[in-house]
Amino acid sequence: MNTLPSVVSAIIIFNILLSFLGFKNQAFFNKYQFKIAKIKAGDKIRMWSSGFLHLDFNHLFINMLSFYFFAGYVVYSLGEIKFLVLYLSSLYLGNYLSFRYHNQQDNYTAVGASGAVSGVVYSSILLYPDMKMIFIFFPIPLPSYVMAAIYMFYTIYGIRKQSDNIGHTAHFGGAITGILATIVFIPSVIIESGFTLCILGVTLIFAAFMFRHKH
Repeated sequence: MNTLPSVVSAIIIFNILLSFLGFKNQAFFNKYQFKIAKIKAGDKIRMWSSGFLHLDFNHLFINMLSFYFFAGYVVYSLGEIKFLVLYLSSLYLGNYLSFRYHNQQDNYTAVGASGAVSGVVYSSILLYPDMKMIFIFFPIPLPSYVMAAIYMFYTIYGIRKQSDNIGHTAHFGGAITGILATIVFIPSVIIESGFTLCILGVTLIFAAFMFRHKH
């Protein structure tokens, strides 16, 4: 995993190019961002295109840095084709969940690769249950499932607060998709990563409860 896989490089480049187009051209950004009213009107491409746009450079950097750190592990385990399927499925289904959840909010907008990146992160945690992570504000290595729980709590906070146009709702859908896709592609993780899978399952069930409770 010393060399960045070509599919990972291509995804990063595509995100950078489209995001910078959006930074420089507000009309382009508006045309391809996730917006409930426009999607209801039949502009379905936004379900895909919004996953390659970002709010600003910091948003792009954080998403791509997270993607860079975790993507290689998943490609190594799944191969490039299955990895691409996982990435795109997490992107789309994350946005689909956002569309369903915010269906009555016609002015709701969002952008970002968050759903797809969440799928990759949760897949890597399931594939490598012994992995340790360092949280930027708490520089002590923690088990990956602890970091997964922290990440999901942040996601629920973002969903409930709704103070920006980052696709927080897509984090949840992407995480579920990443876990399910990994199980489909490598069923043995159910046994090999049983404890981690249980922790992730409990975290997601709790998140789902908070998700529904908001209504």
